[in-house]
Amino acid sequence: MRTRPTLSWTPTEDLPPGTTDLGPVTDALADGGVLVLTGAGISTESGIPAYRGQGGSLTRHTPMTYQDFTAGAQARRRYWARSHLGWRTFGRARPNAGHRAVAAFGRHGLLAGVITQNVDGLHQAAGSDPVVELHGSLARVVCLSCGAAGPRGELARRLEEANPGFAPVAAAMNPDGDADLTDEQVADFRVVPCARCGGVLKPDVVFFGESVPPQRVEHCRALVDAAASLLVLGSSLTVMSGLRFVREAARAGKPVLIVNQDPTRGDRHAAARVALPLGPALTTVAARLDVPVPGPDPASRVRTPHRTPHSCPPPAGQRADGSA
Repeated sequence: MRTRPTLSWTPTEDLPPGTTDLGPVTDALADGGVLVLTGAGISTESGIPAYRGQGGSLTRHTPMTYQDFTAGAQARRRYWARSHLGWRTFGRARPNAGHRAVAAFGRHGLLAGVITQNVDGLHQAAGSDPVVELHGSLARVVCLSCGAAGPRGELARRLEEANPGFAPVAAAMNPDGDADLTDEQVADFRVVPCARCGGVLKPDVVFFGESVPPQRVEHCRALVDAAASLLVLGSSLTVMSGLRFVREAARAGKPVLIVNQDPTRGDRHAAARVALPLGPALTTVAARLDVPVPGPDPASRVRTPHRTPHSCPPPAGQRADGSA
């Protein structure tokens, strides 16, 4: 069921204050069985902005909705022009210390799983496996008519051929891979159809205004059930797609811990919210647990994830208001 996109959240109650004490996070990871849920905040140190918080893209940018994308060719031209330019930036993004720490925790057997609301592929590039991509991945493209799926790189090549010399200067970059361009800058952009059937191509992500596929939600619920605790990293939990798992963990009596500098919609369900930058916070926790976190790998970059039941559900996927 589709509902109106949820773009913002304002606290309507007094929430517990944030803390700088990393003890609860350290203790939870030491016990093992931690399910990690990440949001856009974990990728900001890689140069990809968050949606919300200070400097968040929603202060200047309204994301594309599924309804707008499917309504007409003009909206799709605007989306693909902006996303084509933005993809070049995503392709240069590298995992940061936060991504590398999560991967290190996983290698040391401390995690029950990783769920990400992000579409940037940086967890996989850092070495986390498997990763449930709740909102899909920008590295894949699907046809809305025949369901054919393919790598984003191939579409990028076709768009380059159809739009030689397309290199406008963007005002800003957004976490969904959308670069801020004016209507004039995208007016002559040519969109290419599905190479198999001529249908409409869409990134394999859940747009605002769509629902996460039910089988993906059920898989995440099973991970919550199997976990000893839930650790939320860099998410405001404004949208229900992530918040529902916080509520379910809390109802089951599982500790919920949040690392996010700003208040979140899940704070009242949490044992603690640590208001510290993610990269330094997670590397500090890793050091306390004697878990080595590798330094940056210049070769690691966004890549098309392997098509597994965890990282790539069926191409009918949809992305991010998190309605449900």
